[in-house]
Amino acid sequence: MNAMKKLLVILWLLLVPVCSFASETPVWIEATGEACLGEIDTPKEVKERARRDAQKNALEKAVGVFIKSHTLVSNSQLAEDLVYASVRGRIEKTEVLHEGWDQNERDRFRVTIKSLVKPVYPEKGTGLAVKVFLSKTDLREGDSVKIFYEAGSDCYVYLFSIAADGSVTLLLPNSNEKDNFTKARTVREFPPPDSPVRLTAALLPGHAKTVAEERIKLIATRHRENLLPLGFREGMFNVYDSRSTGMISDLVKRLNQLDITEWAESTAVYTLRK
Repeated sequence: MNAMKKLLVILWLLLVPVCSFASETPVWIEATGEACLGEIDTPKEVKERARRDAQKNALEKAVGVFIKSHTLVSNSQLAEDLVYASVRGRIEKTEVLHEGWDQNERDRFRVTIKSLVKPVYPEKGTGLAVKVFLSKTDLREGDSVKIFYEAGSDCYVYLFSIAADGSVTLLLPNSNEKDNFTKARTVREFPPPDSPVRLTAALLPGHAKTVAEERIKLIATRHRENLLPLGFREGMFNVYDSRSTGMISDLVKRLNQLDITEWAESTAVYTLRK
């Protein structure tokens, strides 16, 4: 009986981080909205539009706060589950701080509100589904490796390699292979069979340990998206330094602008030994 209680306690402790992640603390946000009086508008309609505009602005500001709360410390966070990029907001309560007609533009109504916004994470439902896997996951230096991926719907694929030091390399698209479109239910490989590129396992220069764990991350979108700013180009690939947060911040912001059904992710982990 005691052993069972201990087991339940351990399981509960393991589940707590997951549960706490899904119920983050709501935040109070101040925002301003405005609307103009048209020829056929009533003052009541204009005031309502201004309040809706203020609520929309409050939600946008709250989503920015929720994303920042995940503390994007380095580009290596790309290796983690990016579910937080899909966060939305729901207004729990609103207080009007001040409102009134503009003194200079008498047809413009402006309202400032204070809203309590709760983070909401939509269910994936029947959205885009993808998977990525490797020809082998236990590698030794010098081994050749292939990346395979498949999507349930037509989409555009972005392949990233996350090294042990946290640096990120965008493998696809690249300067030679700009077309990253893939057909539904078709297993694709990278590099493609006719490509001169070969992926060979190698520990980073100066890596002190004899074993490293690294990852391949796939992000797919239903439509072609400009997901990333340009990084430092190393040959045909863009490379993003681990010490910077620019790449992951821009990526998460861009994904947050997409509907949850419009993108998906998958990760493959491999071990590299000397």
